[in-house]
Amino acid sequence: MKNKPATTNDYQQRINRVVEYIRMHLDEDIDLRVLAELSAFSPYHFHRIVSALLGEPLGEFIVRTRIETAARLLRYTDVPVAEIAYRVGYDTPSSLSKAFRRFFGISPKAYRITKNRPMMNSNIQSDAEIRLSKPRISEIPVKTVAYIRAQGNYSQVDYGSYFTRLWGYVREHKFFTAGIENLVIYHNDPDISQAGDLRCDVCLALPGGRAVADGDIGVKEIAGGKYAVFLYTGPYTGIGTAYKKICGEWLPESGCTLRDSPCFEKYVNHPDRVPAEKLKTEIYIPLM
Repeated sequence: MKNKPATTNDYQQRINRVVEYIRMHLDEDIDLRVLAELSAFSPYHFHRIVSALLGEPLGEFIVRTRIETAARLLRYTDVPVAEIAYRVGYDTPSSLSKAFRRFFGISPKAYRITKNRPMMNSNIQSDAEIRLSKPRISEIPVKTVAYIRAQGNYSQVDYGSYFTRLWGYVREHKFFTAGIENLVIYHNDPDISQAGDLRCDVCLALPGGRAVADGDIGVKEIAGGKYAVFLYTGPYTGIGTAYKKICGEWLPESGCTLRDSPCFEKYVNHPDRVPAEKLKTEIYIPLM
């Protein structure tokens, strides 16, 4: 029984490697033999193990990731449908359209037309209550992060416990230094993906790239490049509305194009030290 946590954590690291590879290679034919080798699972048992840990068959996960990425590009960019098809691994727009209809019940073109239909949610703040700065456009260097992956409804993730574990990891490995940042990377859009399929990475960015994988704590890089950086002030429950303002109001008028990388957030102050209305969150939107 003492070995079980180590085994579970080791398996999670392997799954994280597979998922990261898939996300980075959506425009290619994904070779399952490469994934099996990357995971270091026996090829004979690879599908069964990975599907069990992902909560769905591997093939379905790959298709869903392709389609949800296409939906995000349709929703937030003007990239032509044909180009989107190639970016997410389909040979023709018609093959993308067929798969897209199975998920959303409409064609990619129809989805693009209806993408701005308002989403009503009484649990989020109104636009009038949102305090969101004008963005600064910044070149951000590559960030090395130690992270724990979480899955499920973003509003129900226990971020505090994950950050507590990550700071314990920093102390244990003597990685403490000035400039460590509390971040969360969001891989899915909750307006596109089902709540149970949402995935995020709770991270500490470690200056100097000092990090080692340990148990279910993995290590990776956040891509550098151009970002629009917004400062949101207020309770975390209002961040979803902040994203809607950014993507529904600022982005269409900005002339900017989103890069196909995930957004992430930096938590500037601590919820135990300031009232909710004074919490500060930087929202990083990747740009071409």
